[in-house]
Amino acid sequence: MKSPVHRCRDPEHGRGEHGRGDHGRAESRQESRAGYLQAEQRIPISKDIITSSSASAMWFIRDACGIVCAVITWMLVLYAEFVVVFVMLLPSKNLTYSLINGVVFNSLAFLALASHFRAMCTDPGAVPKGNATKEYIESLQLKPGQVVYKCPKCCSIKPDRAHHCSVCKRCIRKMDHHCPWVNNCVGENNQKYFVLFTMYIALISLHSLTMVVFHFLYCFEDDWTKCSSFSPPATVILLILLCFEALLFLIFTSVMFGTQVHSICTDETGIEQLKKEERRWAKKNKWMNMRAVFGHPFSILWFSPLATPEQGKAETYQYVV
Repeated sequence: MKSPVHRCRDPEHGRGEHGRGDHGRAESRQESRAGYLQAEQRIPISKDIITSSSASAMWFIRDACGIVCAVITWMLVLYAEFVVVFVMLLPSKNLTYSLINGVVFNSLAFLALASHFRAMCTDPGAVPKGNATKEYIESLQLKPGQVVYKCPKCCSIKPDRAHHCSVCKRCIRKMDHHCPWVNNCVGENNQKYFVLFTMYIALISLHSLTMVVFHFLYCFEDDWTKCSSFSPPATVILLILLCFEALLFLIFTSVMFGTQVHSICTDETGIEQLKKEERRWAKKNKWMNMRAVFGHPFSILWFSPLATPEQGKAETYQYVV
């Protein structure tokens, strides 16, 4: 007597790394007509089952390019810190101006670096490797004819809305993109920290750019030798470099911040938007989508990279079958 057949399909067959092509969709429709695949069916799977066993451990991607980009990010923030404190604030004769701007800039810099660290060292939502085994699939107790998707690159059962990252070498739940500047994927578990990182970098860039303008005006009115502890040529070079850095990162991070907020509000990742994938998940309003990323309920902890968002214990994920 034959046992019930549970089909394990290769989601990458006939498509690129992050999506199904026309051949894959045509094949899926043919199988559906043949009775192998019943569209709209879902198998509720507990989050504990698809969460990596190493989720509580330190997460770090050993990618040379990403590590270099992450180090450069910290060096640029520390350079801005050096110029702001030692070139502009300490030589200032206005103690109140120096204290206020020093506290604001250093607070934003700390939050930016803390957000970067959390985004880099938080598991973005990796699916366990190698769980697409016959024994594990049988333990899911699928109904006859039901189908699960298997990633051929990391040999894992692929949940809905997960995509394989060639850098992380894992399937990532709700993967938006892989960012070399944080040396990590931006996914379900660390999107909050990436959004905060872009926001705080944009704020310190705007703040430092404003201070550079005021410092130039102050030095033009006063003696250049008295407005800085460095020589006038060195002061000008340091300020111009900071101005260029702040303007570049202000534009870049502002665009990234706006893109991420739009992605969260529409509940559609960057990959899903790029590939124009068909929506197979429930549509929620913008406020619910924001709370899903930053936590329940709304509080000042939304803006803290030190606070882990409360996603809710009853949350489940679904395998497409």
